[in-house]
Amino acid sequence: MNAAGIIFSNIHDKNIADLTKKRTMASVPFGCRYRLVDFPLSNMVNSGITDISIITHYNYLSLMEHIGSGKDWDLARRSGGVRILAPYITAYANYKNELYNTRLEALMSVQHSISKMQADYVVLSDCDGICNIDLKDMIRAHEESGAVLTMAVKRIPITPTNAEKNIIVSSDENGEITDLAVHPTFYDKAVADVNINVWVISRSFLLGALVNAQAHGYTSFSQDIIRRSIGREKMRIYRFEGYYANIDSITDYYNYSMELIRNSTVRHDLFDNAKRPILTKVRNSAPAQYTGSAKVSNSLVADGCIIEGTVENSILFRGVKVGKGSVVRNSILFMDTYVGENVSLNCVIADKYVLFHDDVTLSGHPELPFCVEKGRSL
Repeated sequence: MNAAGIIFSNIHDKNIADLTKKRTMASVPFGCRYRLVDFPLSNMVNSGITDISIITHYNYLSLMEHIGSGKDWDLARRSGGVRILAPYITAYANYKNELYNTRLEALMSVQHSISKMQADYVVLSDCDGICNIDLKDMIRAHEESGAVLTMAVKRIPITPTNAEKNIIVSSDENGEITDLAVHPTFYDKAVADVNINVWVISRSFLLGALVNAQAHGYTSFSQDIIRRSIGREKMRIYRFEGYYANIDSITDYYNYSMELIRNSTVRHDLFDNAKRPILTKVRNSAPAQYTGSAKVSNSLVADGCIIEGTVENSILFRGVKVGKGSVVRNSILFMDTYVGENVSLNCVIADKYVLFHDDVTLSGHPELPFCVEKGRSL
């Protein structure tokens, strides 16, 4: 296997704008100690890919701090490793001299870097999808098929609501792609394969497609590259059977986070595979401290937390403090959030460094959680 990886860090920032005001989608915290970029990054590393590029747009300081040298993913290497590809990385990388808006424009902005890769195949992945996928098996299937592109798909029930949010993929009995419905407003089948934003693509085909896209002013990877190639090039699906969550809104982020608490099968599928661990930046924090007045049930609590009050059905990241008499229910508190005494929180997402003063009461709803921005004092 000879493959390189490309991760898109900013493509879906607008989906959860409340959490991406001061960071990219890739660096949004998830699951008590992880960032969303940890999933595609770990999927690649676990599959033997050690040459990985992360394309950025703007607002990527938090991402750079999280990735660092890449040593936590065993990517601090003299050859290959992980690198951040910023906008305007060379004088001729961005021929329009403006920031990209689509995945295809992002690829065109780093075309020079792709041309310098030594790999035969490139694995493309977004950061809005949460899954633990065996990319080694997907690349093997791509090689054996002789296709120029293999798209990972997940078979799900289709409703009028989620049809418009997805790219629906049709294929024949051999798994070859026959049609693509990009965010259709109507779809007449009960179940269908949807794109999970992971592709294996032949590097030579990708470079040729980028040159063609520049010549014709194309902007959409799905519409202008994949859909136009159906029937002319061999493109296949790879059906993923494991757990997959697509974060399309702040409600999705909240509910998929809560699913880690409600459903042990989800936690097992994502995190309990010894051969494919989800890796993240290691912080040597002290263990969580629970005082005599603490009451904690059905929650995920990270290292460095101090709990003096009540925590129920919640996710607490590193360094969170919950004061005496306070009750935190159905909430997600990011790193170093401070909850004073006699505070009541329900269905709240608090970003990093939020301060809740004594006697504050806040409540959202599972379909509309109350979001508090980074560094806010209430």
